[in-house]
Amino acid sequence: MSGGSEATTGYPPELDAEAQADEPEAVAGRKSPLRRCIASGKVQDKAGMVRFVIGPDQQVVPDVDETLPGRGLWLTAEVGLVEKALAKGLFAKAARRGVKPVPDLLALTRRLIRRRALGLVGLARKGGGALAGFEKVQAALRSGFIGRAGGAGQKSVGLWLEACDGSDDGRTKLYALAQARGVPLVDVFDRAELGAALGREEAVHVVLAAGPLAKQVRREVARFSALGGADA
Repeated sequence: MSGGSEATTGYPPELDAEAQADEPEAVAGRKSPLRRCIASGKVQDKAGMVRFVIGPDQQVVPDVDETLPGRGLWLTAEVGLVEKALAKGLFAKAARRGVKPVPDLLALTRRLIRRRALGLVGLARKGGGALAGFEKVQAALRSGFIGRAGGAGQKSVGLWLEACDGSDDGRTKLYALAQARGVPLVDVFDRAELGAALGREEAVHVVLAAGPLAKQVRREVARFSALGGADA
């Protein structure tokens, strides 16, 4: 958009409710990844945002999977912006009707994102794209691959997950290998959570194959951490 007042063009601090309500959910075309944050007015890639929808009971709920029907209301994944939207009633302004967020919206959003990330780890396991156990992870990080060398199912290592309640000794031994391969580390889940995702009692050291699932796990962890999850 061009011209007009700041409130009309950017919906900054308080949000131009009418303009926001009339704007399509996807900015710049139906297949565009761009969305406008209802708290900041900024347009950005939805990868760093969270979608919210209004349910039949007129309650605002998080749609972390981005599959629920209805027009989405998007917020940048930042604690301050979520708190601003709640304090200033921006969901109701954007929807142009009386809606109320579900209780503890921020905490619920964090829980759902965390659960989604662990679900994606489970999907990686089912697809043969995950390994657990110190020796297996060490070998994968050393070679850079998951699977038998030269085998048809061999895949590059894309993500290293370390249980937040694991020992420093094992992490230290794997760190240099991961750094040398440029494999990023995720350490927000505990051993019980990782184990449950992988169909075992617990898991401390895990690697995922490079690809869409590893990328999605990183996105969810980034959203979770930006919403204060790492400190909650």
